[in-house]
Amino acid sequence: MTAEVASPAIETRPGGLWLAFSKNKLSWVGLGLLAAIVLVAIFAPLLAPYDPLEQNIVSRLEPPSAEFWLGTDSYGRDVLSRLIYGARISLVVGFVAILIAMAIGATLGIVAGYIGGLFDQFVMGLLDVMLSFPTLLLGLMIAAMLGASLENLIIAIAVTEIAPFARVARAPTISLKQRDFVEASRSYGSGHLRIMGRHILPNMVSDVVVMSSLWMASAIRTEASLSFIGLGVPPPTPTWGSMIREGFENILDAWWLAVFPSLAILLTVLALNLLGDALRDAADPKSRES
Repeated sequence: MTAEVASPAIETRPGGLWLAFSKNKLSWVGLGLLAAIVLVAIFAPLLAPYDPLEQNIVSRLEPPSAEFWLGTDSYGRDVLSRLIYGARISLVVGFVAILIAMAIGATLGIVAGYIGGLFDQFVMGLLDVMLSFPTLLLGLMIAAMLGASLENLIIAIAVTEIAPFARVARAPTISLKQRDFVEASRSYGSGHLRIMGRHILPNMVSDVVVMSSLWMASAIRTEASLSFIGLGVPPPTPTWGSMIREGFENILDAWWLAVFPSLAILLTVLALNLLGDALRDAADPKSRES
């Protein structure tokens, strides 16, 4: 005979998120910026004044003007249109890569922390090896082995973020598995998978979600860096990193090619960091009290 054991949530205050946003006014700026960037990416076909792939050699390397608000590139393509469509690549790569890394990393961290012993040491040893490489260098090696494509770029970035997620999930799991409600559930005959899924995961998922917003900013920077060196999405698909690369090659003649995509990356990363700070304050009672 088994009975259902309720696992108390560790600090879940309904107004915690609202309180964190109220105390941190900059979080509203981050939320507004991110919402605007997402809307621009969604409605790119409606907002882009020109086809981002259309070439016009007659209008090549024109500076910002009333006709081309952000100028044109060396092929005569409108920079504003390519910038708008490039937001889609950055957001999709960042979101999907972090989602994959969060699912795999959190699962590894929970299982390793719950089982412990040699298995925990083995998994953490492998993750420590991954963490010993700088994120960009590890992503570069994986992307170079897989080849340049959207799918391979997502895989490369996801692999670089698995280890941090695993560490974030493992630490609270080690503490939670000693709690009374877990022991009570185990005494009632609950299996290991049920305990991890119903009692441990809900009590540490907020930490993982908070970090995902911060690491999505890192994923977008990595995507831009890999695209800059030619290991991102193949041309002519517009990406912010490849636009910066072209601007770097023409920095003396066409400053706008590198400046505007760099500003787009800066604003996106800033928005995610500001939003992540608010989510962290909402999840951490000590941050809210201070």
